[in-house]
Amino acid sequence: MTVPLKTRVVIADDHTIVRRGLRALFESEADFEVVAEAEDGREAVAQALEWEADLVVLDIAMPRMTGLNAARELGRRAPRTRAVMLSMHDNEEYFFEALRAGASGYVLKSAADRDLVQACRAAMRGEPAIFAGAVTALIRDHLGRVRRGEDGRGEILTPRELEVVKLIAEAYTNEQIAADLVISRKTVERHRANILEKLGMRDRVELTRYAIRRGLIEP
Repeated sequence: MTVPLKTRVVIADDHTIVRRGLRALFESEADFEVVAEAEDGREAVAQALEWEADLVVLDIAMPRMTGLNAARELGRRAPRTRAVMLSMHDNEEYFFEALRAGASGYVLKSAADRDLVQACRAAMRGEPAIFAGAVTALIRDHLGRVRRGEDGRGEILTPRELEVVKLIAEAYTNEQIAADLVISRKTVERHRANILEKLGMRDRVELTRYAIRRGLIEP
């Protein structure tokens, strides 16, 4: 991918003060242009498509659609758009979920003023950009998988099922989920049954714990 002279950026975070700070950070750099802001993952995807953004900076946990799900959606609908995850969690589980979602980088909010711009430049060059300590986590994870004889299969839930899990964990009713995702209640019930079967779980409590571990919601 050829790096543009000026990278078009969409900033997505559900806190206005964070978006303002990120905008100021990018506007001080000659090779970046903030073309839009978004309060949630769904709006981030829409803005990225509308502006044909080169890069989207995504808060990992946002309402309506998480940064993780937004990265997955962008991977399908705008594969040339790079995604860099911004997270408050120095946590291997969140980091690996970001990789599985197709993110090109993972930056901690505590180090955003120091690391974010460089991470975004690296992402635009097609290089991985990860927080300190992540390489050790990757090696440890790989060695663990080898020892366990795992085959490295990826995500077992579909993107839509992950959205349903998030809303279930946030205590949405079937009717509310149906309205939010613009699907029927029967479709929601079918998704719920499939999710429980795939994960080997029994109820919403277990799904909520799963959603927290996966970074779909904040604890």
